[in-house]
Amino acid sequence: MANRSGLFSSPGTDLPAGLVVFLVALPLCLGVALSSGAPLFSGIIAGVIGGIVVGFLSGSHTSVSGPAAGLTVIVFTAIKDLQTYELFLTALVIAGAIQLTLGILKAGLIGYYFPTSVIKGMLAGIGIILIIKQIPYLFGTHESELVEDFIPFVNDFEAVLALQSLMGTVDYGAVFISIVSLAILIGWEKPVIKNHKWLKLLPGALLAVLVSIGINKFFKFFMPNLYLQDEDKVRLPEITGFGSLADQIMFPDLSGVFNFDVWAIAITIAIVASLETLLSLEAADKLDPQKRVSPPNRELFAQGIGNMVNGCIGGMPITAVIVRSSANINSGAKTKMSAIFHGFLLLLSVLLIPGLLNLIPIACLATILLLIGYKLAKVSLFKNMYGLGLDQFLPFLVTILGIIFFDLLKGIGLGMIVGITFILIRNYKNSHFFKDVKEDDENIIHIVLAEEVSFLNKGSLIKTLKNIGDGKKVIIDGTNSKIIDHDILEVIMDFQTNAKERNIEVEIIDIALPFKENTGQR
Repeated sequence: MANRSGLFSSPGTDLPAGLVVFLVALPLCLGVALSSGAPLFSGIIAGVIGGIVVGFLSGSHTSVSGPAAGLTVIVFTAIKDLQTYELFLTALVIAGAIQLTLGILKAGLIGYYFPTSVIKGMLAGIGIILIIKQIPYLFGTHESELVEDFIPFVNDFEAVLALQSLMGTVDYGAVFISIVSLAILIGWEKPVIKNHKWLKLLPGALLAVLVSIGINKFFKFFMPNLYLQDEDKVRLPEITGFGSLADQIMFPDLSGVFNFDVWAIAITIAIVASLETLLSLEAADKLDPQKRVSPPNRELFAQGIGNMVNGCIGGMPITAVIVRSSANINSGAKTKMSAIFHGFLLLLSVLLIPGLLNLIPIACLATILLLIGYKLAKVSLFKNMYGLGLDQFLPFLVTILGIIFFDLLKGIGLGMIVGITFILIRNYKNSHFFKDVKEDDENIIHIVLAEEVSFLNKGSLIKTLKNIGDGKKVIIDGTNSKIIDHDILEVIMDFQTNAKERNIEVEIIDIALPFKENTGQR
């Protein structure tokens, strides 16, 4: 409640920060919708709901929500599989309800149980697919049947082969705009810009959008053969008032509630959106100068409400987004008023300047997403993960390959299996350790069991006991152990029985064996 009472405590910093976030979010809302195969207007709706609804309900002071690049893979596949956007909206409502339930059940800690290697692999895999999906738009192939022909998606190798014929559809005006936009975005990341007091307030994405509009206007009057027509630009509905705004709202097809595919997509959205939200929330808290800790369960609750509202009125899935959040924090935001204010600005933009938004070349939006995809899958990330060792690199790599060749959930599942395999191997090796006893007799072997010894350690213990030479004295010490599985007790009892044949003396310390044969116990 303290967060809400302080909502208007810092308008002098929050409102300017909200303006900066709006300038960052506007092209991203449109770009994510474009890459997801969703109506462009749905991206704006999602940005508005992420700002106003989630911003108000969230317990975070600095995190900002909206349509996320990390969900483009799921949304693109879902719309294609379900065939109608209305059915997809039904899945989104269900996904929101699942998130809301997770928040009520205090499941906000779920993100801590996914290995970092798998999560980074998920984001990198999404980044790679995001890059590939922008290729047709960069070359000026607008939204038509051609786009699907040239977008290699997951295991669609026919589309990969089709890329060789892409040059036959090239629009050189779009290519020029893509190159200029990419140069601006890369240049705006340089220290000379980022360290400048005033220039850093202008987001590189917004500058790229403005320049691309100017270039296309130049083409119109001086080089008409390069001019991009309406089909190569953003196409948002002209909003003349709240009445026409209401006409753009799409409603879910409730018949999909009984559709298994809808539920499968809903569960996928809920899992991935929750993970991305919790990761972004943690990252935003680390960037917060005041080091405030956001409540994860309340965040899941807020995200769930936001996604349910989006599903009811035609918006896209939303998550907490680190790009918006970092822009918010770096702009000096103190409370969540900045996030709410950015949501209202997005709403006003479609009401007041739809004509300006419809001048934005799609090639520019694709370039923005291309750079976002690269940031998710940087070459340096692969190098860093490799440097951490195979136990981190292999789950990371398998997750990426699984996402690219199968789908997102299968990729995460395969990465988890590899990650868990390494855990099992470590447990296998670390079931016990040898303790040197200060005695003259070298024939005494002292085995001290770990604090917790489970059935996973069974094989390692059997191997160790088997390799003990005949005629030795073995002390199996459970003094430090709090939990010893029955499987381990059986291994000890079997060794105790077989030890007589090998002339091995066995002493058991603080281990309660279930039978009376433990005469050496003390």
